[in-house]
Amino acid sequence: MKTVRHILQQKGAAVYAVNQSTSVFDALQLMMEKNISALLIMEQEALVGIFTERDYARKIILHGKSSRETPVQLVMTPDPRTITSDEKVEYCMELMTNKHVRHLPVVENGRVLGMISIGDLVKHIIEDQKQTIDQLQNYISS
Repeated sequence: MKTVRHILQQKGAAVYAVNQSTSVFDALQLMMEKNISALLIMEQEALVGIFTERDYARKIILHGKSSRETPVQLVMTPDPRTITSDEKVEYCMELMTNKHVRHLPVVENGRVLGMISIGDLVKHIIEDQKQTIDQLQNYISS
């Protein structure tokens, strides 16, 4: 299996982030515009949290809070678990499954390089398996 680096090379390393004072409403609007389900929360270059659709559902909607008036800092997940680009895909799948997370920021030397989702990993695994099947079929045919 390949590493996170390969996934970032394929999908691109665009990083979408807001700061802690951004309203939940504005964060959700950015997520909708970019068609993503999680945003990194950063102050200058430092990763301080992550805000996901799950955070919104559980910490805003169910508590009757206003998304326009609530800063994302109050509902984000602080100090998210991170990985490096050298991590293996299998390790990331195991980590996401065991920790019940769907997004992993990729950080090296304090610098955010990107973020991968459970969907990115599943897509990569399917492509890898398809490639293996094709190679085996070619081997059998020859």
